Amino acid sequence: MKKSVKKFKIVIIAILISGSAILSYSFVDSYFEVSKNLDIFATLFRELNIYYVDETNPGELMKKGIDDMLASLDPYTNYIPESEIEDYRYMTTGQYGGIGALIHQEGDYVIISEPYEGFPAQKADLRAGDKILKVNDIDVKGKKSDDISKYLKGQANSAIKLLLEREGESKPLEKTINREEIKIKSVSYSGMVAPTVGYIKLTGFTENAANEVKDAFLNLKKNPELKSLVFDLRGNPGGLLKEAIDIVNIFAEKGTVVVSTKGKVKDWDAVHKANNNPIDLDIPITVLVDRGSASASEIVSGSLQDLDRAVVIGQRSYGKGLVQQTRPLSYNAQLKVTVAKYYTPSGRCIQALDYSHRNEDGSVDKVPDSLISAFKTKNGRIVYDGGGIAPDINVEAEKYSTLLQNLVTKNLIFNYATKYRVAHATIPPVKNFRLTDAEYDDFVTYLNAKEYDYTTKTEKALDDLKKDAKDDKTLDAIGGDIDALKTKIKHNKKDDLVKFKPEIKQFLEEEIASRYYFQNGRLEASLRDDPELTQAISVLNDSDKYKKVLTTIVKAEKPMYNPDKTKLKDLKKHKSSEN
Repeated sequence: MKKSVKKFKIVIIAILISGSAILSYSFVDSYFEVSKNLDIFATLFRELNIYYVDETNPGELMKKGIDDMLASLDPYTNYIPESEIEDYRYMTTGQYGGIGALIHQEGDYVIISEPYEGFPAQKADLRAGDKILKVNDIDVKGKKSDDISKYLKGQANSAIKLLLEREGESKPLEKTINREEIKIKSVSYSGMVAPTVGYIKLTGFTENAANEVKDAFLNLKKNPELKSLVFDLRGNPGGLLKEAIDIVNIFAEKGTVVVSTKGKVKDWDAVHKANNNPIDLDIPITVLVDRGSASASEIVSGSLQDLDRAVVIGQRSYGKGLVQQTRPLSYNAQLKVTVAKYYTPSGRCIQALDYSHRNEDGSVDKVPDSLISAFKTKNGRIVYDGGGIAPDINVEAEKYSTLLQNLVTKNLIFNYATKYRVAHATIPPVKNFRLTDAEYDDFVTYLNAKEYDYTTKTEKALDDLKKDAKDDKTLDAIGGDIDALKTKIKHNKKDDLVKFKPEIKQFLEEEIASRYYFQNGRLEASLRDDPELTQAISVLNDSDKYKKVLTTIVKAEKPMYNPDKTKLKDLKKHKSSEN
């Protein structure tokens, strides 16, 4: 017996020693590979810069090399040189030094798209549609919006002089503006959208986002009629993990698991719980999501869904279940690196694309069906991982006509709103503002002198069919039929302006409302005919339906990932950078 025990101990020790040797060898081998390749890269970089036939820019070469290397991993692992630190700071804090306005390019000039209410641009009476002619006496004709953006940003309390051309003014206007520290709020709008239904729109998860949501909610609760809440995360790309956790905590018990993170460095794995006392555990909530809702938006919506604390409405979210951290590099540069995946309270990761397995051409596939698993919410409802947050109630996304897309991208709606603002000193409050039929007809007349030809999807499909027929050598046989079809369905711009009047009118009203009531006006106008909001209010006003959604155990559909990254709401964001 003793011999057997002794022999067993020897075997165990041998296994441990060999295992330790393997681990040590693996570590040494990995370290050697890193050192070897760094040495190769350093010698290559030196020889290239010394002997290449033309002059090189070492900084640009290095950044190109780093960017291409990181691009082989995932889109969220990025190199941030010192020159771009301020832009990164804005992404995480929502804060920068500037005048507080959006700009966009139009021909040879840069145009003010939208001044932010309460900031220097608006205080100096800059208006949407103003054309920037000079900055500090420098002629900026031909400059790109990125160049102008660098001019407009700067230290708080520093002055900048602009020469502007404005619709309706015979002479250019000169404005001297004192830059300020611009802090863009994460809660862009809150208010009552029905007699008993409150609404909060969150556009990002920058620092203090949770406090903004908390303040907006407490302000809504001052209304004794408030009985339910719509929390809008549509188009919200995410941000800071801590803010997402604290937002869920507003509606969830202290100590509740909100999200877990797991990565290669096991010491960094963490279970994040609600650390504060909640504000309201009972108020019915609907969360609005779409294809533009990502990252922290999915933590909030997924957690509230798993806890059966809210009904999620809209379209399947983006599917970004990856966590990033920043690591300091030499010369004040930073590396934003994906370090973990996050998991909602039920245990699901909603990452949609598998970046760890690329195809030979470099493309990335969705998580295969064989790896998609089912999980259960607190009440036992079935939910899935591997493809974003699936809404409890799906509402088909709005589809806009090619005509409307053309009018927006060519700035024709924007420019008409500029003319409208010159002709009308005021408009009624947004809730009462509607374009009359006569005013819409005036817009149609305005378009008569504008170039906005476009190809409908059907026309494009017929063009593609004709090309394929030519390649297949069948064009002689069916070419006449294709041309006849094209003639039959050829779009008539005037007819289309009547056919698509409701959606065009909606965009016109939103753009015009923003000229008088800024961002709040634009959003308030957009909510009037919002199908997701209408559905949310309907559910919240029917307590039986609300409870049924959260308690009925039905097998949800497996995720169907849509690789099309186009967001329909982008039509309403035809803008450039913050300034």
